[in-house]
Amino acid sequence: MNTVNEKTGGGTQSIERAAQVMRMIASRNSTGLRLVDISRLAELERPTAHRILKCLITEGMVKRDPETRRYFLGHLIFELGLAASSSFNVRDLCHPSLVRLSEITGDTVFLTVRSGFDTVCIDRTEGSFPIRTLTLDVGTRRPLGVGAGGLALLMSLPDDATQKILSANALRLSAYNNLTVPTLMRMLKRCKERGYAINDAQVTPGATSVGMAIQSRSEEPFLAISVGAITSRMTEERQREIGAILRTEIEQLEKKLGDHARP
Repeated sequence: MNTVNEKTGGGTQSIERAAQVMRMIASRNSTGLRLVDISRLAELERPTAHRILKCLITEGMVKRDPETRRYFLGHLIFELGLAASSSFNVRDLCHPSLVRLSEITGDTVFLTVRSGFDTVCIDRTEGSFPIRTLTLDVGTRRPLGVGAGGLALLMSLPDDATQKILSANALRLSAYNNLTVPTLMRMLKRCKERGYAINDAQVTPGATSVGMAIQSRSEEPFLAISVGAITSRMTEERQREIGAILRTEIEQLEKKLGDHARP
């Protein structure tokens, strides 16, 4: 019996490590990651990381550029995403809200979904204001707490969950304008005082964004909508106005999602 349990535990650990490695690669898929980066970020010994990557390449989940020696997501991830997309209608249900918000504000609006300790941008609409802040592409993965959408999701979680997430993401934060855990904690405190997320000092210089989380029927934050603009356009008064607009839209959206959204 003990032998079976040990093998089961080892198999589970291997799956967890492989999933962690794929999330790491997804967070930097535009530029790819080196073996040394993956080893450091995932806190794995280099031989262990290499074995996992070799297996993922064989299965088509990861690919390696022979010239740069950087790792990227493989074709199977795209194929699996296509197969799963028909079962998820959250983006379709939220899109009219994004369009409406971009028309009202004139700015760029982003829809972000929580994925474990990360966030993924799943939709974006652009407003009419001539200077646009396209700071986040659809498909971009970032640690929870980075950007207004990530801050909105993180500030809605209990303190113990926040601490666990920040500890897990600590090594990855520095890639975002030298963000640190203490700085992020100060940002979260300010966001909670205001009642909405505000990102005006991290990620993209000259850009400011305001965000708010969308909660499920079980009151778990799982999506966030954020509005981004050039900093000179985002005065404190306008931040409050956008926060109020977001709150009204999200209240309606939460009811809509509760009534119609599939898993």
